[in-house]
Amino acid sequence: MRYNILIITAIIGALTIVLGAFGAHALKNTLTETFFNSFETAVRYQMYHVFVLLFVNTTDIISDSFKNKISYALLAGIFLFSGSIYTITLAQIPVKSIWFVTPLGGLCFIIGWILLLLSFVKAKKG
Repeated sequence: MRYNILIITAIIGALTIVLGAFGAHALKNTLTETFFNSFETAVRYQMYHVFVLLFVNTTDIISDSFKNKISYALLAGIFLFSGSIYTITLAQIPVKSIWFVTPLGGLCFIIGWILLLLSFVKAKKG
């Protein structure tokens, strides 16, 4: 399972670079400043969480059970948070049509970070 998560993480990491380059070169002059800033935020949060996923899945400090829970939460966060922003900016759909998806992704990120904290507390005790 660990290798599957790492493979998915590497794919998402490469996709992050592609999306960042696409945004910087193809979208900068076509999106409004607000949409462009939102797109950059999605790329940035996606990359931050790629780094966290790499750490989580390559360290021995975190138990396998926590690794899975953290990974699923962060992957859901990337998909929901960044994915919804990409959809809003690229399709230029009204934010109101999928307003609930982005904060749900943010909640998944928060859950992932709390699980990471709990895994550290558990490792310190054990």
